[in-house]
Amino acid sequence: MERKEQGMPWIRKYLPKSTKDLIGQDNVISNIKSFVKNFKKSRKKALLIYGGSGSGKTSSVYAIANEMNLEIMEVNASDFRNKDLIDQTIGQASKQMSLFMKEKLILVDEVDGLSGTKDRGGIQAIVKIIQETSFPIICTATNPYEQKLSSLRNKCELLGFNELSYMDIFGKLKEICDLESIKFDEIDLKSLSRRAAGDLRAAINDLQGLVSGGELVKENVRELSERDKTETIIDALVRVFKVKDAKIASRALQNVDEDIDQCFLWIDSNLPKEYTKPEDLARAYNALSKADVYRGRIRRWQHWRFLIYVNALITAGVATAKDEKYKEFVKYAPTQRLLKIWRANMKYQKRKAIAEKIAIKTHTSIKDTIKSTFPYVQVMMRKDKAMKKELTEFFEFDKEEVSWMVK
Repeated sequence: MERKEQGMPWIRKYLPKSTKDLIGQDNVISNIKSFVKNFKKSRKKALLIYGGSGSGKTSSVYAIANEMNLEIMEVNASDFRNKDLIDQTIGQASKQMSLFMKEKLILVDEVDGLSGTKDRGGIQAIVKIIQETSFPIICTATNPYEQKLSSLRNKCELLGFNELSYMDIFGKLKEICDLESIKFDEIDLKSLSRRAAGDLRAAINDLQGLVSGGELVKENVRELSERDKTETIIDALVRVFKVKDAKIASRALQNVDEDIDQCFLWIDSNLPKEYTKPEDLARAYNALSKADVYRGRIRRWQHWRFLIYVNALITAGVATAKDEKYKEFVKYAPTQRLLKIWRANMKYQKRKAIAEKIAIKTHTSIKDTIKSTFPYVQVMMRKDKAMKKELTEFFEFDKEEVSWMVK
């Protein structure tokens, strides 16, 4: 693919200078500003912001610091892995005024980059600095509910960034194209925006790399999509549901970026939409049932050689279950079970994080807390406003945790 040198990287050239340049995060930005302004009155001296890659976590902090005339000191946690290095960098900065006597904001980027084992001293060092800091500290993470971050969570207010929609990203890419006088096809630009999956930084990098001669080249967009992800799960479903050839169907999942369990759920969810004849549907579900038996044996005995049978049954087995091809168009949709599993996992992680705080104060195990103390605390917070305030202060719950408890 022909690429044109573009000079300065556009992710730097179009880095937000103010909060007006940020997209899709209005409420989050407002909450970060409030934290910084009220830092000296705040019970917690650090903010842990989290969200997907390219959602605007780091750039938001810089834009806010610029607007509020704050000196910002950034360190990447993964570059300062041990206690001594962290103390030498963040520790000193958290106590001393800047050379120009400006107020300061400390950004600790990618705290989940610390391993939690050999770097455990690093996380504890950050926690200690937060307790003693004279300036607001903002930490960033992709997933704040990892076990290794439990002690850090207890000292921080948590704030989640929204996942950017493809239309948010499209709007920003279109703005850049206009500023750079780049010709583009709106369909190609939207395709690039969807492909970014909420990562604005990746989308801007892709755009710059695909521009040639002042134009977003259609062939380059297609080539990038094919190289990056040969097939989507939708393509795979077509090859399973719309063919009867076992050889073709058995290769349907080879280039799909989904694990076998997710593929199983996709096929299970969309199968009744495609196979309308009861006999075909029964044979197809018989193949899925056998595949599920092998999946159970893999989980129970770790016999991974059975994986080949699982793949064969959910692809070739399902494809050959029908008497003839179905010609009707069917719109395949993501299985709601995946969404439910994800929501359940997030709910469990949040509940566990809250239970950790209760366990520390009540000197009990997290397991016992979840079974006994947790439900009573939740009920009391929901029914009594005065008790809610008292328990929030005692257990040091942040706003997000309080909101979750009283929903």
